[in-house]
Amino acid sequence: MRIGDVLIRGAGPAGRSAAQYGARAALRVLVHEMASVGGQLLNIDRLENYPGCGADSGAALAEVMRAQALEAGAEFAAGNALSLAENGAGGFTVGLDDYGGGLESASLIQAGAVLIASGADRKTIGVPGEAELYGRGVSYCAACDGPFFKNKKIFVVGGGDAACDEARFLARVSPNVHLVHRRSVFRAQSAVAARVLSDPAVNVRLDTAVIEIKGAKKVESVVLQDVKSGKTSEESADAVFIFAGIAPRSGLAASSALKTRPDLDASGFIVTDQRMATRAPGIFAAGDVRSSPFRQVVTAAGDGSIAAHSAAKYLEDGTVNER
Repeated sequence: MRIGDVLIRGAGPAGRSAAQYGARAALRVLVHEMASVGGQLLNIDRLENYPGCGADSGAALAEVMRAQALEAGAEFAAGNALSLAENGAGGFTVGLDDYGGGLESASLIQAGAVLIASGADRKTIGVPGEAELYGRGVSYCAACDGPFFKNKKIFVVGGGDAACDEARFLARVSPNVHLVHRRSVFRAQSAVAARVLSDPAVNVRLDTAVIEIKGAKKVESVVLQDVKSGKTSEESADAVFIFAGIAPRSGLAASSALKTRPDLDASGFIVTDQRMATRAPGIFAAGDVRSSPFRQVVTAAGDGSIAAHSAAKYLEDGTVNER
């Protein structure tokens, strides 16, 4: 059994920021991550809107944040957190499937406070062919798979920041990129939407939905529907990149054996106050898993630093309020 002051579940920008700030506050910080360490930062090819980073990649920023946290004294390990409960001594016990090593391969960790920074998963659109052709032309990561489709016909599905930004990235790979959105306006920030609408390399097709992806061994075509008229058509395609939003990884909070569980909003995101504290004393949340009107790398990093500060205060005197 391993003992720490703070267990951080998740190693994206929120978790890494919290790890650095927590360790610098002389806390014993243990960071546990199931997926690729770095979270959705790894999907960002050019990080244009993070202050001070210029056009650095998300992966580069993730590595810098990890190095800073390690230098401060935080520890990282890969695995899956299976359970969360009070330990009867004023802290928490987290059950782990520690298949990645580190943390002495502990199956249980005792911590005085827990920060859930587990992020979110990309949503699927649930059309025929999407699951069957995943990895064979269907992708959710332009930076990962875009280079495989140089000069090919690419469809991008979605209307948020990610869809607009990734369509422009893919337009550097191929001159044949089509951005499809089922609504008449984008959900993206106005500046982001304006850039893609004015980009001659991206063919924007609003009021249009992908209702099927076809192919035997790889993507060969898509079936499109005009959402206003209901008419359908089929077009050849080599790849379909889907950016339809995110679903929070809040299962640890929802299924916890705590006397008081954290609240979730209607979409399953964890509800916190401005200090990242949930209604369960000693349980904090930060980043994409948290209920928030705006989700960016910079806000996740800010969440993490606030959560670490609040956790330190909680461990000191049982509160998260300033003196």
